[in-house]
Amino acid sequence: MYSEEIQVRTGDHETVRDITDECARFVRGAGSPDGLLHVFVPHATAGVAIIETGAGSDDDLLTQLRELLPADDRWAHRHGSPGHGRDHVLPALVAPSMSVPVLDGRLALGTWQSVCLVDTNGDNPTRKVRLSLLAG
Repeated sequence: MYSEEIQVRTGDHETVRDITDECARFVRGAGSPDGLLHVFVPHATAGVAIIETGAGSDDDLLTQLRELLPADDRWAHRHGSPGHGRDHVLPALVAPSMSVPVLDGRLALGTWQSVCLVDTNGDNPTRKVRLSLLAG
C-alpha cells in the first residue's frame, strides 16, 4: 500500500472542490498500474463525492445540501459559526471516504466523473485528504 496526505484549500465558504488532478498525480507517483485508490477525509464536517463538475452539478449539490441542512439554529451542536451543527451532519449524506478503481495507472472514472471534496464548513479553510493506493 502507498499512502499520502494532501492539503486542500477550501476557503471560508461552502464548496465542492475538484481534486481529480491531485488524485491522478498521486496514482502516477505510486508506480502501480492497477489497484484501488481510497480517498478519505479525516474531518467531521466534510465528505467526498464523485460528480460532474463545471456544468452546474457542483452548484446543484450545494443548493440541495442547503435545503436539506439549513444553516440555522435548529441544530443541537452549536459551537462555531451559526448553523455549524449542519456541517457535522454532512458526512452522513456525503461520505468521508470512497474508492476508485485504478487500471493501467489511471483512474477508471467515467467521462464526466470527478473526485470532489465537499466542504460546507467555512470555519476550516484548509482540509486534509488521505490518498491510499491498494495495489492489485
